[in-house]
Amino acid sequence: MTVADLIVGQLLGAGVRALFGVPGGGSNLDLIAAAGRSGLPFVLTSTETAGAIAALAQAEVTGGTGACLTTLGPGAASVINGVACAFLERAPIVVFTDSQPAMFEHQRIDHAALTAGITKWSDRLTSDGTLQVLTRALHEARHGRPGPVHVDCPGDVASSPTPMWFEDYFFEFEEQMPSREDVSRLESLLGVARKPLLLVGLGARGPADAAAIRALCAARDIPAMVTYKAKGVVADSDEWFAGVFTNAAIEQPVIDESDLLIGIGLDPAELIPRPWKRQQPIVSCGPWRVEDAHVPFAVQVVAGVTDCVGLIEHALSPSGWDSRRVRELVDDQKRRLSVPGSGFTPQRVVQVAAARLAGVAGRVTVDAGAHMFPATTLWPVNEPNGMLISNGLSTMGFALPAAIGAALVDRERPVVALTGDGGLLMCAGELLTAVREDLRIITIVFSDASLSLIEIKQQARRLAPAGVALGAVDWPALAGSFGVAAWAAGNDTELAHAIERALAASGPSLIEAKIDRSNYGATLRAVRG
Repeated sequence: MTVADLIVGQLLGAGVRALFGVPGGGSNLDLIAAAGRSGLPFVLTSTETAGAIAALAQAEVTGGTGACLTTLGPGAASVINGVACAFLERAPIVVFTDSQPAMFEHQRIDHAALTAGITKWSDRLTSDGTLQVLTRALHEARHGRPGPVHVDCPGDVASSPTPMWFEDYFFEFEEQMPSREDVSRLESLLGVARKPLLLVGLGARGPADAAAIRALCAARDIPAMVTYKAKGVVADSDEWFAGVFTNAAIEQPVIDESDLLIGIGLDPAELIPRPWKRQQPIVSCGPWRVEDAHVPFAVQVVAGVTDCVGLIEHALSPSGWDSRRVRELVDDQKRRLSVPGSGFTPQRVVQVAAARLAGVAGRVTVDAGAHMFPATTLWPVNEPNGMLISNGLSTMGFALPAAIGAALVDRERPVVALTGDGGLLMCAGELLTAVREDLRIITIVFSDASLSLIEIKQQARRLAPAGVALGAVDWPALAGSFGVAAWAAGNDTELAHAIERALAASGPSLIEAKIDRSNYGATLRAVRG
């Protein structure tokens, strides 16, 4: 058995479902060969960043750990955006890099220094310390606030033999326990609140977390707003679902009717970076302590979500909420988002697609861009992680790689990727990855030949459009050159027809939705003020 075999065995034990990336000629080759011997799929992506994002998506979908690899130097540099995404999305992934012996300068950069600000931990493998490093890496990725870890893997180490028997290694981490004072302060605030409102975030997406939160809402008549990443923890169809929370203007009417905000797994990395203007006290309950420079938490109680929910339920007073009023407020949010346009609007694309696909697709992934406003509000989600989105980093080029990671977990149901043309241009090569893996991904590209969200911001500052025109792309032709079935649609009927053909396809497909972007400015103002 080689060190590479040992690494793969540890990954399988941690629940890793696939190894993603772009290999080089060093330790990567040993890891890929060992993965093949152990039945761990290696998925070649077109870019290293896409490999990290696909690994991130699998970690979110499975509740386990994701893994990717890169070559040394340029590969390590290229993966950075994906690692940063995992860092701010709080996703546990292990990133393996090849490394050069110290005597050589060619392609040698300091990988640990390069990733220092966006990983929780980094180390370098040695022949006699592999198990210690891997055990520590896998624990660090998941302990407390989850995130990426980096392991430098020299080629001569990965290929070296290793013993068949090992001692067990354990690492002790300092646990954050809520103080009696913190619990007492929380109980006091809960006891006097008459209309508390849950703000559910990315730290509360486990199946048990969702079940506990839904039960709390039903038993105590408490509404819940969810962040983008927590969509589905409380289903859109639930009578106590109060909409999406991002620190924007559109959710203010719900906030105004509450007298206490209760963050459950809420991480400020998810929120729009604008000053906090809410007058009600806000508390934090979740599995890790969060930064409080942005959000002025009156108290933070760090504990498991189910424990937090039990504490909240015990201390709550009778609720003054009416579920009918909550539904009115949610309906008003959708009405405000229904901004008319002069052509085929992004809202109509989402509505038509969701009406047919939301019930049959395994998941929907959403890219950064102006189309995400109607997508995150109008696409119904009923289970945690049913919508995958980059919220903390908000990177473009996310939706398609994330769809690849998700589709590899569940091959029975299609995954829908909603992306702008700017975002898809950044990762168009992953269409070929979807073809190689024969994945049922339906990519819907909102095609307007512009970086529309940036153009809107230029308009708001009365600046002339500059640097935002992409130029026309024949998306069906481009997709077809990869072997992806593709169609274009410019109205409801054409889109509905294309969706039926995409559902009938056995592999990946693409639909170019030729949209009118004239209502994007009004949509942004309706959402963010």
